[in-house]
Amino acid sequence: MSSAVEAPMRADAARNRARVLRAAMEVFNDDGIDAGVDQIAQRAGVGVGTLYRRFPTKEALIGYLVDEMITTMEDSAAASLQLPGGRGLETHLRTAADMFAVNRGCLPRLWAHSSPEQQADQRARLSQLLQAAIDAGAVRADTTLPDVLATLWAMRGIIESAGDDAAQSCRRHLDLVLTGLRASMTS
Repeated sequence: MSSAVEAPMRADAARNRARVLRAAMEVFNDDGIDAGVDQIAQRAGVGVGTLYRRFPTKEALIGYLVDEMITTMEDSAAASLQLPGGRGLETHLRTAADMFAVNRGCLPRLWAHSSPEQQADQRARLSQLLQAAIDAGAVRADTTLPDVLATLWAMRGIIESAGDDAAQSCRRHLDLVLTGLRASMTS
């Protein structure tokens, strides 16, 4: 996202922008990231010129959507760190699963688009979430950061390959993984 301050949009321009963003995600989810901007404009009910006024290239549009996904992940991790009882890790993973499902068309760009600094920050927050869960006895003490990262990668793979049942399949997989990670209550 740009660090420059943008002028406020007129109400109709803001509505059109929101329609373009919603349509882009739907088209990318249905037809893949290679879908054309004319398809997006048609689904949004706007002209291609309207789309290009806000996003000068298709890559700029994709970049914006991926930046929004990265922000969602960052915000989720930060909010999850505030949860008591080690619940933050599970909450963050469930938020990620839902976000992956809603934005499946742009997932191939998520990891490639984030900066090394964003990736390092995400890993640091995941480590903090994991440590809080271990300290609270919410997950097994032998759970590692690579285990958590593998869970995220597996969810991505399920979302990208499960078709219409992607969200449900991803949630089921996450339930199974989380059950396996939970600390045993018996000694």
